[in-house]
Amino acid sequence: MAHRAHLFSLRVGDALRQSCLERPYGSRQFRGDLIAGITVGIIAIPLSMALAIASGVPPQHGLYTAMIAGLVIALTGGSRFSISGPTAAFVVILLPIAQQFGLGGLLMATLLSGLIMVAMALARLGRLIEYIPEAVTLGFTAGIAIVIATLQVDDFLGLGLGPLSGHYWHKAGHLLASLGHTQWPSALTGAVTLLTLILWKRTGIALPPHLPALLVGTGLALLLAANGHEQATIGSRFTFSWPDGSAGQGIPPFWPELVLPWNMPGPDGEAVHWGWNNLQALLPAAFSIAMLGAIESLLCAVVLDGMTNSRHSANSELLGQGLGNLLVPFFGGITATAAIARSAANYRAGASSPLAAAIHALVVMAGLLLLAPVLAQLPMAAMAALLLLVAWNISEADKLLHFIKTAPRHDILVMLTCLGLTVLFDMVIAIAVGIVLAALLFMQNVAEMTRVSDVSTHSRLINEPLPEGWQVFKINGPLFFAAADRIFAELTLMIRADGHQRQGIILYLDGVTLLDAGGLAAMSRFIDEARRQQMQIILTDLQFQPLRALARSGLSAATDVLGAAPTLADALQRLNNRAPVADGTRNSDPAQDIRPLHG
Repeated sequence: MAHRAHLFSLRVGDALRQSCLERPYGSRQFRGDLIAGITVGIIAIPLSMALAIASGVPPQHGLYTAMIAGLVIALTGGSRFSISGPTAAFVVILLPIAQQFGLGGLLMATLLSGLIMVAMALARLGRLIEYIPEAVTLGFTAGIAIVIATLQVDDFLGLGLGPLSGHYWHKAGHLLASLGHTQWPSALTGAVTLLTLILWKRTGIALPPHLPALLVGTGLALLLAANGHEQATIGSRFTFSWPDGSAGQGIPPFWPELVLPWNMPGPDGEAVHWGWNNLQALLPAAFSIAMLGAIESLLCAVVLDGMTNSRHSANSELLGQGLGNLLVPFFGGITATAAIARSAANYRAGASSPLAAAIHALVVMAGLLLLAPVLAQLPMAAMAALLLLVAWNISEADKLLHFIKTAPRHDILVMLTCLGLTVLFDMVIAIAVGIVLAALLFMQNVAEMTRVSDVSTHSRLINEPLPEGWQVFKINGPLFFAAADRIFAELTLMIRADGHQRQGIILYLDGVTLLDAGGLAAMSRFIDEARRQQMQIILTDLQFQPLRALARSGLSAATDVLGAAPTLADALQRLNNRAPVADGTRNSDPAQDIRPLHG
């Protein structure tokens, strides 16, 4: 199991230790980390601001998240190339929290989710990512993309609607009814920014498209403003307080203050009273954040493993994510998790260790301290365009279409169910229903694979003639609750098919790998039926798990009906030699209790 050790290991800073302390790390590696960190930091500054705005809080809180959580997770996590910060996947969870509980609620939810992720890491639950079907992840990420894209229509077109509440169809209906109020300066700025984002790669210039696109969008917005066509910017939309109490526009150009999350204001500007009722209302959201954070972070690590032919420590990564989310609320930061696009860009830019992610956090910090006046000039329409591209990227449209064309029908059903539930209701409901539905459909498929067949005339299996009144039946597949009743019902019909009284049957079970409580119950009913018909049953070629299950079940006590033989050939030989099938002999070895045949 050495190749699976990464799924069970847990230590603080596992990735940093492996890449910098337990192997050579020199100037060449540091140079790669420096270039990668600066590159991803440039990408992260506008993205962090845009995602904070989409989550219902001022943009600086996204920067705080990239700075603090990004640094802590890089130094304590288990994935060498992951970049952590605000991500688009959380928007659908964080926005309702911000609308109901304000910034204080968002910080408290982040704090609680950090505790949950640390507990998950300590419980070694990192390997559970293996049990999330691809259909579920594709479905809810595509649904998230649709929701995010819809929420950007307001700023992209300059509708001026403000925060939208209610279910998705209410928001979509309100947006459709307001399309007549589109402001052409905002729409033009958004369209030009989006077009630049899409076409930039064709230039061949090794510069992330976010920076030139925002420069083009901002330049156009300033040109339009100079000609009397004002539009919303970060500076006009958001304010902050200077240390002397005066108001400033845009984002604060100073280090975040240390705060107590439970004392931060709610939606009405007053501190939230965190009694049991409010905490109880917030806990499901915190659990959702933790689950999504774990899924997205570990999925990101898996993707990076595939790109780099390396291995991450799943539990160590969960621990780092938990510690980052535990600490960041005390500096005003919102939920952080690993971002697949930024992490991939980090690796492609030459990163070799988590120091690149730490440098990215320092670059974001420098952007906050040095570029705040410039960042305040960014038009909201350009930020919306940036998020539209993010939504398109996380939708993985090409992969989704390929999945629909090639996947089995039940997987497509699971994917579409998760997508629809995410859009129309809630991502948590979508994931829960998707996993349950995928599990049920999987069990149905496995149950249908279990077959019973009459092999009495199979010359390759039956090397001796069968005594009169005996038949041999072969069962292939697991005998678990979803299959066992059907199999034994079919077996009963096959025995009664010709109307003759049977002396006994041999059940050839070399293809039965699993026998659970449901299978034992069905077998017990079949034994009772055999007793009524005065028919004997011999079990042969039992594998270890079914043999152990039978020994523990007590069914071996039915020696008047039930017998066992090591192999089919042995059973046939004993029958032809008229050896007793069952004599009630007991053995001190539990595995032998169901073997009353002797020679």
